[in-house]
Amino acid sequence: MKICYIADSGSIHTQKWVKFFAQRHHETHLISFSPWGDANVESVKLYVLRRIFPNRAIFSFVPNLLSNLVQLRGLLKRIKPDIFHAHYVTDCGLLAALTGYHPFIMTAWGSDVLVLPKAYRRWRWIVKYVLKRADLLTCDAEHMKENLIELGTDHQKIRIVNFGVDVREFNPDINGDRIREKLGLGRSPVVISLRSLEAIYDIKSLIASIALVLKKLPEAKFIIAGKGSQECALRELSKSLGIFGNIKFVGIIPYDELPQYLRAADIYVSTSLSDAGLAASTAEAMACELPVVITDFGNNRDWVKDGEGGFIIPAKNPSILAEKIVYLLQNQDARSRFGKVNRRVVEERNDYKKEMAKMESLYNQMIDKYRSNKC
Repeated sequence: MKICYIADSGSIHTQKWVKFFAQRHHETHLISFSPWGDANVESVKLYVLRRIFPNRAIFSFVPNLLSNLVQLRGLLKRIKPDIFHAHYVTDCGLLAALTGYHPFIMTAWGSDVLVLPKAYRRWRWIVKYVLKRADLLTCDAEHMKENLIELGTDHQKIRIVNFGVDVREFNPDINGDRIREKLGLGRSPVVISLRSLEAIYDIKSLIASIALVLKKLPEAKFIIAGKGSQECALRELSKSLGIFGNIKFVGIIPYDELPQYLRAADIYVSTSLSDAGLAASTAEAMACELPVVITDFGNNRDWVKDGEGGFIIPAKNPSILAEKIVYLLQNQDARSRFGKVNRRVVEERNDYKKEMAKMESLYNQMIDKYRSNKC
């Protein structure tokens, strides 16, 4: 089949999605607002939409929207895809809906339907418009499905398709010794966080918990990955608490090195204040057989049973987070047992290739339905 996506080319989720279908020998096109950068995906034709004004310029929204719409319609006329699939409702989804092209599939990612429609009346109207225009909607969590229904979507149009983890790339047999040596971790127990350094991920609570952990386990080390607007403040906080030497701020980890970083750690933590479905980094840690300590948001309890694959903790509670980290670092048997449970959960329910095969089946169903309706 011929598939055309409109999505963020810089996102690893987009790259994995289009890569799967290109490797399945479908003619795959991607329309985006930026070039590949360092992650060119072979056999996928990329088209970049040009903006008239920088996004932050005053009154840029409407001129950019109209210009991009003209470009997008021209591309669709040239490509003539069997499936037109947009990712993220409030930017790519809006443009896709305005083209009037069908069959049109829309994938919601999280804040585009969980946060923006509640915070801004304008976006609520826009989101409802896009959802109504889509022939099929996908999301990766039951509570997101419920939210889509609240926004007026027919439940029969919604399917749950997870972004998934490649369980062959992320697995417990990977050796993390190179990363331990590179970061000077030695034989110290290691905790890793992979969430961005933004307020929504509350890394501040993680740093506060580190100070408590080190009182009982002064040899513990912490890897904090990612970039974000709070990076300088978080570094200064760790210095003021006297724990900077136990933390490795490593920035953005290249995706192909992520499995090694995870296998260099003993525990994965996420202090996020919001999750849609299971966070990709949490799923990747689970696939690498790590126990997890994550906050109680979204569908996290559907994926991690408290006390079986790790711990579900309340948000903004450094003392409880520290307590669970200390328990796991002091109990190797529990870490091993929890990690094996997590690996099994991901293999059974969140395997990237199984989820993409599910999407492929939905594409075929949509094409057959659309062709029969035309006849």
